[in-house]
Amino acid sequence: MNKKVLVVDDEQSIVTLLQYNLKQAGYDVLTAMDGGEGLEKAVNEQPDLIILDLMLPTMDGIEVCKELRQRKIATPILMLTARDDEFDKVLGLELGADDYLTKPFSPREVVARVKAILRRMTQNIEIQQEASDPSERIVIADLLILPEHYEAYYNDVRLDLTPKEFELLVYLAKHKGRVLTRDQLLSAVWNYDFAGDTRIVDVHISHLREKIEQDTKKPIYIKTIRGLGYKLEEPKLNE
Repeated sequence: MNKKVLVVDDEQSIVTLLQYNLKQAGYDVLTAMDGGEGLEKAVNEQPDLIILDLMLPTMDGIEVCKELRQRKIATPILMLTARDDEFDKVLGLELGADDYLTKPFSPREVVARVKAILRRMTQNIEIQQEASDPSERIVIADLLILPEHYEAYYNDVRLDLTPKEFELLVYLAKHKGRVLTRDQLLSAVWNYDFAGDTRIVDVHISHLREKIEQDTKKPIYIKTIRGLGYKLEEPKLNE
């Protein structure tokens, strides 16, 4: 069965362009021209991925994304924006969007991003289904991660993580003590086969720190290695 993609944009030319290219790539395509209709179709039609414009009538993309995540709907979201406004991009990612593209964009790049996101989602499902040890757990000081259950706890309190935040945390934890570059994390967690925007990694690292660090300015779990990337390590007792 073909994967289903919902395109939500109020520019008919963009909807038509994306609809054509996605269908050519083998996807079934649903469309909506405003945020309210997009939210309704996202809930009722259960697409495999949503391409969501930031600026929409009735409800903007940020509000649609926020509402979906509040309803615990984890459908991956690729956000489109005509703005070059860093705040909007960061806010969209923090609310649970998986990626963003700035207009104008290449239809081929959109299809490549869609393929990468869906491929990663499929791999995660397969990994969970094939997990041979249901008792697998990762413990790092006060941090407990249960990869096969998609759950993480800090000081015995369950963390409210987006799917991408969880994947990033698991990858960092499984490579504890290793310095990982932004490009490595982008390739491993977002599964990009081309040069992506590493600010996506920085935003997700920042959001993870807000949830597991006592002081985000002096992190004891996720360390920044200047000029290289990030490393998750066991906190030292004197920190």
